[in-house]
Parts: sequence; C-alpha cells; structure tokens
Amino acid sequence: MAGALDGVKVLEVAAWTFVPAAGAVLADWGADVIKVEHPVMGDPQRGLISMGLIPGGPGAVNYIIEQPNRGKRSIGLDISTEHGRRLLYKLVEQSDVFLTSFLPETRQKLQIDVEHIRAIKPDIVYARGSGQGPKGPDAGKGGYDGASYWARGGVANALTPECAEYPIGGRAAFGDLAGGMAIAGGIGAALFQRERTGVGSVIDVSLLGMAMWVLSPDVVASGLYGGDPMPKFDRKNSPNPLVGYYKTKDDRFLTFMLLQSDRFWPELCEHIGRPELIADERFADAGARFNNHRDLITTLDEVFASRTLAEWCVALQTMKGVWAPVQMASEMVDDPQVEANGYLRSVSLNGTDFDLVASPVQMDETSVALGPAPEHGQHTEEILLELGIDWDEIAEGKASGAVL
Repeated sequence: MAGALDGVKVLEVAAWTFVPAAGAVLADWGADVIKVEHPVMGDPQRGLISMGLIPGGPGAVNYIIEQPNRGKRSIGLDISTEHGRRLLYKLVEQSDVFLTSFLPETRQKLQIDVEHIRAIKPDIVYARGSGQGPKGPDAGKGGYDGASYWARGGVANALTPECAEYPIGGRAAFGDLAGGMAIAGGIGAALFQRERTGVGSVIDVSLLGMAMWVLSPDVVASGLYGGDPMPKFDRKNSPNPLVGYYKTKDDRFLTFMLLQSDRFWPELCEHIGRPELIADERFADAGARFNNHRDLITTLDEVFASRTLAEWCVALQTMKGVWAPVQMASEMVDDPQVEANGYLRSVSLNGTDFDLVASPVQMDETSVALGPAPEHGQHTEEILLELGIDWDEIAEGKASGAVL
C-alpha cells in the first residue's frame, strides 16, 4: 500500500532525537527523508555507542540512533563551506519540507534560516524544533528533554513524591519522542494547507510547549487557583481506593482506573473473590468508600498480596472495568496486543535482526514496514547523482572535505 506521504521530499538538518524523530515518522508515512550530516562528525548521537551508554562489540546495534532515524537516507555535507551549502541548496530546490533543530544563531551563520531557504523554495514547509520556543529571552538557548521538557516543563515536579529527596528522573528521550510526533503532525497539516492555498508554513514545536501540553490540567488549575492545586495523594490516603496501585504476592503491581467506582465496585468484588464486600456498609457507595478509604485500601492490599501477578491477570481477565499489569519493557515486547497491532516491526541490519517501535499513528489499520537507519553518509553519492552532480564534482567535493 502506498504511503500517505509518497512523493514528499523532506530535508532534515538536525541531530539527536527530538527533531529527527519527526523525520522518522514522516519516513514511516512514505516521505523520502534525506538526513544531512557533517562529513566528519555526523549526528553526535552516533557516538553514544562508544561511550558506554550502549552495549558495544561485534554486531552491536546502536538502537538510540536506529529508532529516530529509520527509513532515511544520509548524505555527508559540510554546509559551513560554500561548496557544501551550494549542494544543500540544490536539495532544497527539490524538497517539500525543511526540518531543523539548529539554534537561531547557527542557522544564520550557516545561511539556512527561514529567509535563506524560502529564497530558494518560497512554498517550502519550514519546521523547527527548539527547547523553549522561537520567541522570548531564551529562544536562542539550547535544550534537551531532560532540561526543557522534564525539568523546566514541570514534569519532574509533578511526578516526584513529596517525600522524595530529589526530583524523579526521566527515561531516555521521553519528551523528545512525543515532541517529534507533534512536529510530524504539524508538518502534515502544513502540507495539507499548502495543497489548498499554495502557501508553505513555518512550523514550531518546543520541548517546553510539549511539557505544558501534557501537564495542561496542572497548568490550567494553577492559573485559576494559584500555587500547585493538583493534589498528590499518598496511596493510603487516596480518595478513591479503586484508582491506584496494588502489590501482588510476587512483588509485582496492578493498577486500577475504576473512576466510576459505584458502577464497578460490585464487579471488582466478584472478580477478587470477596462478594461480601459489596454490601459492607463501610464500602457500600462512593461516599462510604471515601470516608473509609484507609480501611478499604488495607483490605485490598491483603487481597492482592494473596496471589501472583500472573494469577491475577487470569482472574481479572473478564472484568469490564479498566485495569492493567505494571509491565516492564521486556514484557511489552511479548504483549499480544503489541503483536496483534504491529507496534513492533522487525528490521535487519548487517545480519542482525531486531525490533523498532512503529510510530503510533496507523492509517487503514496498517502498520508500515520499517527499514534500518542509514550509516553515516551512506547515500551521499546516490543523492548527489540524483541531483545531476557528475562524478568529477563529487570527487572535487570529497577532496575538499565538503562531501563525505
């Protein structure tokens, strides 16, 4: 089946995960994404495999570069040189989208800011990802998800228990990958608008803005009432004991989201083998359960501690109320829902087969096939030949260091 963006050409001048993740989604959807990398340094994220953060050795897979760069083509260009920039501009002429994570000062220095690219291709969609947004006193400062999204964006504070000595840390590329999905969606909308009007848009997504979006209930409540009004409940003081975590016999966890507690309370009692609790006056309705929440949580703690996670997953299988096991990443790989929906797709690289996570948007209930990320500058000659550059000029560029 043809991809939704077949025929769309994307020129990516970006590094790390945030903005390249958007390029990966666009490639999933069928776009031809050309990743521009410095001939010597490449995307600095490639170097993490030599820093102990990724298991090395023969056949090692640099998964941190594979996930946000699958399905692209890589060209090695030094766009700080006149020769490299001239070749970049030739690529711009043929592109529908220019995608970048470079800071404003660098974009001006390299002559790849909006006015430079629009001078070559007036209707191009120009998309940029940033730490703090395109305006304001910190617009020119860099940002990673650990700082701009997790810390400044309030996510760390919102998720850290009040008793903790330090803020809770985030996972690798936690905000980057969500932000990349948002950039891809913005580009899709901009391409649709251009199709209707002939005008290309400038798309901006920041990690700070993404954090505010995911924390919007907290942010809006703070604006209305001041301070930090969204409560952080100790689990023993949860006003609704049917929402929260419970530990199993084998020290695993279940979570329940029975927000309509009166509706699901009888069903829960039946499934946990305690039907007598349904009519217990302490727990008979939501008000009673609120007033006696500590007693109920203690009772449920004892019940769930009596069986293993696997046993509870069987016992709760037919319950209509929403619950879930707290899974590890290794268990998600084998989750039947993951397999049925194609959320993991197999990729082969140099004789090694491994899985990448598919982008979460599916079209026509189809999970697209994924290819590996390109090697540094793997497609340089191929792309330049497509531009009509002859071998003599390619050789000249390699000799000067402008081309990999």
